[in-house]
Amino acid sequence: MRYEIKRENNFQYIEEGQGKPLILLHGLFGALSNWMDVVEKFKKEYTVIIPLMPIYTLPVLNTNVKALADFVHDFITFKNYKNPILIGNSLGGHVTLVYVKKHPDVVSAMVLTGSSGLYENAMGGTFPKREDYDFIRTKVEYTFLIPRMQPKNWSMKFLEL
Repeated sequence: MRYEIKRENNFQYIEEGQGKPLILLHGLFGALSNWMDVVEKFKKEYTVIIPLMPIYTLPVLNTNVKALADFVHDFITFKNYKNPILIGNSLGGHVTLVYVKKHPDVVSAMVLTGSSGLYENAMGGTFPKREDYDFIRTKVEYTFLIPRMQPKNWSMKFLEL
């Protein structure tokens, strides 16, 4: 399916269907097209909206989760959506978490799929900082391995690219 990308007030988005607003937020390397099956499934009962988040067009110093949550708020306000449901995938889920934390009365529900931002010590408005090799190794072990099941000869050579 191909949908028209609408452009208004510096926003680019797809909007299909009629009914309660269902806003889909893509991940870091995501695109509007990632949600096409969801649009097809829900456009009969909802107004399905997919804004293109300005991940690559914000100034570098302002490219963070908080700024993207502010973008979502500006978009919802501009379009005058009432009680939308936010669905966020990956980074879009992190943006959803930060947005709902700041504006809990604006949305009626949120759905997270593969969301980042869930396991940080303090959910906030920034991307994780790049750290050194040992930091990355610890995070990978914590995220993907059960330490007591880790083989003694296991190494992180795949990170040494």
